[in-house]
Amino acid sequence: MTNLYRLADQRARRRIVSFDRRELSRLLGLYSMRVASGEWRDYAIDFRPGMAIFSIFRHTSEQPLFAIAKVPNGSQGGGYVVYNGPRKLAHGDSLEDVLGVFDRKLRLLLG
Repeated sequence: MTNLYRLADQRARRRIVSFDRRELSRLLGLYSMRVASGEWRDYAIDFRPGMAIFSIFRHTSEQPLFAIAKVPNGSQGGGYVVYNGPRKLAHGDSLEDVLGVFDRKLRLLLG
């Protein structure tokens, strides 16, 4: 009972999706700005079959506030998706496009 497995076949089937250095730098830059302003407190990076997820938390013990997913062969209309719980906020082909959701609008404060 000898079973032979080709390693090349196994690697092709279990392709791991991850964030590259540029993407991680952009995500952590956004995260650090929001931590400095006191909005966000924690993050997590998950690797699931066919996707990588950068989750952002307000409090460590809660559900993620936002999740930014990289899905290279996604049927969602692009390679990146931003979620707020089960609600999809943005999707697109580039990380910069979907991170536009987090851009703040300037407000005039009268005092």
